[in-house]
Amino acid sequence: MLVMRTPASSTTRRTVLALGTAAAAAPWLGTATAQARTDLSEPDQPGIAELRRRMADGRLDAERLTRHYLERIERLDPLLHSVIEVNPDALREARRLDGRRRARGPLHGMPVLLKDLVETADRMHTTAGSLALEGLRPAADATVAARLREAGAVILGKTNMSEWAGGMSLTHHAGWSARGGQTRNPYKLDRSPNESSSGTGVAVAAGLCVAGIGTETNGSIIDPSSANCVVGVKPTVGLVGRGGVIPGVPSQDSVGPMARTVRDAAIMLGTLVGVDRRDPATEASRGRYHRDYTRFLDADGLRGARIGVPRSVYFGYSHHADEIAERAISLLSKAGATIVDPADIPTAEQLEDLPSSMVVQVYEFKRALNAYLAAAPGDHPRSLKELIEFNRAHADRELRYVRQDGLEAVERLDFTEREYREALATNHRLSRAEGIDAVLREHDLDALVMPTSGPPAKIDLIRGDAHGGGASTPAALAGYPAISVPAGFAFGLPVGVTFMGTAWSEPVLLRLAYAYERVSRVRRPPAYRPADVGF
Repeated sequence: MLVMRTPASSTTRRTVLALGTAAAAAPWLGTATAQARTDLSEPDQPGIAELRRRMADGRLDAERLTRHYLERIERLDPLLHSVIEVNPDALREARRLDGRRRARGPLHGMPVLLKDLVETADRMHTTAGSLALEGLRPAADATVAARLREAGAVILGKTNMSEWAGGMSLTHHAGWSARGGQTRNPYKLDRSPNESSSGTGVAVAAGLCVAGIGTETNGSIIDPSSANCVVGVKPTVGLVGRGGVIPGVPSQDSVGPMARTVRDAAIMLGTLVGVDRRDPATEASRGRYHRDYTRFLDADGLRGARIGVPRSVYFGYSHHADEIAERAISLLSKAGATIVDPADIPTAEQLEDLPSSMVVQVYEFKRALNAYLAAAPGDHPRSLKELIEFNRAHADRELRYVRQDGLEAVERLDFTEREYREALATNHRLSRAEGIDAVLREHDLDALVMPTSGPPAKIDLIRGDAHGGGASTPAALAGYPAISVPAGFAFGLPVGVTFMGTAWSEPVLLRLAYAYERVSRVRRPPAYRPADVGF
């Protein structure tokens, strides 16, 4: 049953600041000693490698770490609405891991949160934020969930998201779902968390988990990473298996890590990759994936790199984002990179308003969602048409703020197989050979860099959030990788920069992102500013 909670905008300044202060001072280890509490009182929370060291020398265990994050969720998430459901068995999983003396994986004891598109074979639901799928409990873990468990992670819960990954409405309601309510940006509570992996971005930023899993069709990992001052990795399509993940547009869908540092994102990525028998696209990753991406991290990794700046389309929509990106480019140059400026993507303008993109999205989304609903267990809508009817029947909750004109348009439109194949070929040609690959080849570049998106807009549940400009489209249509890294703040609101490259270039992008992170040192924890404070 959905319980509507008091919006954060009505929370008093005193309450918000008191909660923020309490969270910052909260002991990590529950009943741990005063010395242990002192050791863990950093301004920002320790990363995976440091937590593993503390576990190895006996200062920390999985149960205490899991309890810490559960307490933070209980204390902070009523402000944020980022966690749609907590795993009732999380502490039991942690105790089991603490009893394991051998074969400890790279994420041993690390509590992680998964976007509510990722199936888990436990007592949690998998709903895409929709009331229509409440009670859906799959028989098997999604491939990424299974690999996280194999690596020793504790599945802490599921994160809120834009319902149906933003496909429900033609207007922009980032982070709103009927099941989870409105996710709020922890840097300023009346601001958008940006795009559909919003709950994961917010939860990671606020320290409600060690790291999290997002998904992206077009911007849904890198945009919320930018808005919430975290690192987001959108992998090459086919690098990470999507078996057991509720689909969107399969030719574009990626599953990837979101973390507070590039190193943590690299550790997470190495646990997720590999061929997935439930996802044929992963066959192309044979011989191209790596189990340890941290070996590519190099503090001096910008020296000698050639990085292009695609000015056309990807600058100019936000002067705040432009200023922050210019500072980032200056830092890249000072750290030894050769900057080629401009290095425009030849097809940039075409990619932003491409009729073939709409054909591909409608064709793939309709077929993928119908197939998923028809096969999923339980009593729920069995098709897109039935889902639309369910929403109309529950309009008081499902359609209270968000229209379902997106779902209705997909149901109404139809394209032939030939039209789809031609459209997909056009998308790939313009974004790959004539797009990203063309500019990389022309200037002999390792990667491109541009602002990820502008500062997060105000939440507007009635009219929809303002949204314009961003870096996601070329990599989305190409199925190529992109990494967003914190780059600066505009009036206290985070803005990131995106490193983008060709297929399977994650090692290069991680090297560049890590070296930039080391010289920029931008990230700072959120302040949970209420709506009545400033800009």
